[in-house]
Amino acid sequence: MDNRAEVREFLLSRRAQVAPEQVGLPTGTNRRVKGLRRSEVATLAGVSVEYYTRIERGTISGASPEILDSIAKALNLDDAERAHLFDLAHAASPVARPPRRRNPKTWVPHQSLQWALDAITAGPAFVRNGRMDILAVNALAHAFYKDVYDMPGQPPNIARYTFLDERARDFYPDWDLFAEVTVAILRTEASRDPHNKELHDLIGELSTRSDEFRRRWSAHNVRHHGTGSKTFFHPVVGELTLAYEGLEMASEPGLTLTIYAAEPASKSEEALRLLASWAATEYQGTVPGPPTRESTERRLR
Repeated sequence: MDNRAEVREFLLSRRAQVAPEQVGLPTGTNRRVKGLRRSEVATLAGVSVEYYTRIERGTISGASPEILDSIAKALNLDDAERAHLFDLAHAASPVARPPRRRNPKTWVPHQSLQWALDAITAGPAFVRNGRMDILAVNALAHAFYKDVYDMPGQPPNIARYTFLDERARDFYPDWDLFAEVTVAILRTEASRDPHNKELHDLIGELSTRSDEFRRRWSAHNVRHHGTGSKTFFHPVVGELTLAYEGLEMASEPGLTLTIYAAEPASKSEEALRLLASWAATEYQGTVPGPPTRESTERRLR
C-alpha cells in the first residue's frame, strides 16, 4: 500500500506539536518552523538528517522497530501515537497482511456472546468494530442508543450518528470532545486496517458531508479508548454520567466489548433503572437478540 501521504502528514503534525524546550533544546529567536526542525528530530532520534527526511517524506517501509521507537521518543509520542506510527510502517511493508475482517452487514454474533451481553442487566453493553458499527447489544444498550438505531442504513454506526444527526448535539453535552474521540478512533483504525473498503467509504462519506469531521480528520490525532467516564443526555431519562470499560475480544480480533456502569446509589444509576423500565415497555421483548441467518438475509434484501 502506498501510504506515504499518511506517514508524511502524521509526522509533520507531530513534529509541529513539540516545542524545543520540551526536549531540552534552546528556543532561539530565528525559528521559521512550528515545533522542531527535521534536523533536531534526527539528532534526538540518533539518525542522519537524510534518513529521517526520507522517512518523513513517507518512505517508511523497512524502518526497523528500533528506529521507529527512537523517532517516537524524539517526538514525545504517547502510546496511541507510537502504535499508530508502527501501524503505518507495517501497512507500508510489502509483506504486510491485512487483518481478518468481518462484513458488518452479515456478521452474526455467536449465541454465547449474545447470552453474555444479555446477562449484563445493570448497564448498556455492546460490541463494536473499529469503524464504530454497533454489531451486538444487550437490551439496555439498544435503548441507550435508540437514536443511533433510528438512523437509516445498516448497521447502526456511532460515527455517522455523531456527525450527521443533529440529535447527537443533545445526546453528547460535550459534543466537541466526543467528536474528537470519534475521529481519533477512526484514524487509529485506518492505520491498523488500511485496506478496509467499508472504513474508507465511511471516512469519505463523513468528509464529504461534515465540515466538522473533515477539519478534525486533517489533524491526524489518534488515541486508545479503553477506560474513563462520559456524560450523556438521554432523550428519555435525562443526564447520565457513566464509567466505561472497553475490552478487546480475544475470540474476535478487531472487535471491542464496551460496558457502561453508573456509580452505585447515584442519580445516574436511577436513570439507568428508569431506562430499563422504559425499554421493557417500549420494546415489549422485541429488542433484537442474536440474529439468525434467515433474519440477516431478510434485512439485506
